[in-house]
Amino acid sequence: MSSIPEILRAVQHRPWLLPRRPWIMVQTWHDLLFAHWRLAPQVLRPLVPEQLELDLYDGSAWVAVAPFWMSGVRARGLPPLPGLSRFPELNVRTYVTLGGKPGVFFFSLDAANPAAVCSARVAYHLPYYHARMRTERCGEAVHYGCERLQGPRTAEFRSQYRPLSPVFHSEAGSLEHFLTERYCLYAVRGRQTWRGEIHHVPWPLQRAEAVIEKNTMASAVGLELPNEAPHLLFARELKVLVWWPEKARTQHPLSSP
Repeated sequence: MSSIPEILRAVQHRPWLLPRRPWIMVQTWHDLLFAHWRLAPQVLRPLVPEQLELDLYDGSAWVAVAPFWMSGVRARGLPPLPGLSRFPELNVRTYVTLGGKPGVFFFSLDAANPAAVCSARVAYHLPYYHARMRTERCGEAVHYGCERLQGPRTAEFRSQYRPLSPVFHSEAGSLEHFLTERYCLYAVRGRQTWRGEIHHVPWPLQRAEAVIEKNTMASAVGLELPNEAPHLLFARELKVLVWWPEKARTQHPLSSP
């Protein structure tokens, strides 16, 4: 796995420059499944804040349910704190753009760490929920479960998934690149839009297969997924640097924040 200096030197793949401000947090994501469904833009538009433009691929919007677990979560200059640095997370997301910077919009994020849920809600204005979660690796396969414990609607996810192919890096212009190579998130609170920057090396992707036994994560936010097989990708491990969110401004995509 790359060191932090190596990650900061790897910038050729980024669509815009690294933030000039220092990063504030590092975390490592493990056993991540990207399960994506194609949707008509008019289905998503009422569920995404009007400040954000839907980002489409070949005229279609995409929604992902992404289970994973993280480790080594720590603030810059501090060691990982026992009980706070390792926990599962699952998010439901789509893709948006603002000011020339394509990013991710989260409908919901579930985590098994109540402290992380509270801090992310306050600091990042994100719809985090506390959940009962489990993840277990059995050889190449991952057994994953999530049951939301709070929030206006219940939600649950159970699946077994595993990689099928050698690791590859997506090509610019491909669907895989569109779905994964995203370097910021957006959140809207009232009339204010926030952008949180992240950075990592290109995603080490693998083709995947999954048996999804139950998935009500999207329906919990009022979104019905089509009754068809999702597009599946897997990533075993990725270290990510996180910046403090800032108010979003319209900018040229090649300018620094």
